[in-house]
Amino acid sequence: MSSRSIYRTLRPVLSSSVRYSGLGTGPGIREQVISHLPTVRFLSSDTTSPATDNNHPETPIRTADGKVISTYWGIPPAKITKSDGSAWKWNCFQPWDSYKPDVSIDITKHHKPANFTDKFAYWTVQTLKIPVRLFFQRKHMCHAMLLETVAAVPGMVGGMLLHLKSLRRFEQSGGWIKALLEEAENERMHLMTFIELSQPKWYERAIVFTVQGVFFNAYFLSYVISPKLAHRITGYLEEEAVNSYTEFLEDIDAGKFENSPAPAIAIDYWRLPKDATLRDVVFVIRADEAHHRDINHYASDIQFQGHELKEAPAPIGYH
Repeated sequence: MSSRSIYRTLRPVLSSSVRYSGLGTGPGIREQVISHLPTVRFLSSDTTSPATDNNHPETPIRTADGKVISTYWGIPPAKITKSDGSAWKWNCFQPWDSYKPDVSIDITKHHKPANFTDKFAYWTVQTLKIPVRLFFQRKHMCHAMLLETVAAVPGMVGGMLLHLKSLRRFEQSGGWIKALLEEAENERMHLMTFIELSQPKWYERAIVFTVQGVFFNAYFLSYVISPKLAHRITGYLEEEAVNSYTEFLEDIDAGKFENSPAPAIAIDYWRLPKDATLRDVVFVIRADEAHHRDINHYASDIQFQGHELKEAPAPIGYH
């Protein structure tokens, strides 16, 4: 039965119900009935029927293969262009999310363990590094994809828990929620870049699935118990990420890894030149990791000094 047939069947019942119960009436609309309201208020959207009246935007949203996405809520497709006037092709980020990273950052900085918590965090990371290096060795692309699936977890966990804390305590976070979620999103964009260059094999996907599940729960628990420990662990993880990408760059320079053209998503995200190469991409990703290193060691230092994160300004937009 079509939607209009259903409506014609229900219309007398709905109209009489409103008249006798008083529902739907009020100042200025007394004795008006539901039949005066659009049919769309009572029926679910039908994406197969053509757009009529104002129930659908003039230009329906379509997928890459031409299928129409439900436009029940009347959300028109965004028309975004680049600075040169060409169409923006990415849905995973917008032009205002792109940036030109600061590649002058010191990549050699290292936080020397100063107490038991620091030493525990440092040796935890060093222990986790052993099986990873044995498995991947110099397979940089596979190593990078696994690294980014793990590196995107701490910012999301920290941001989520700070968000809940802010709601629970009725207090602001000093911008740290946004700073940590920015970090998580940036790490995710690293992964989106690498999968444009190489698709993981089934066993690599299985490893990611397992490692991410274990790491998420372990990190969540550590952040609940001791946020300063969790941030210190992340700081040391980011130090290792910087070292890994440095080795990646060395092998590209030595001709051991093909310096292929940079994918389009990387060029738009980091505002790279059109002739950018894989080396340029790895170079800016390493700079990102160095910034994340600094943010997490900074967050841990704040808490080691007996303060809460909200008491110090969050490094929002620190690239």
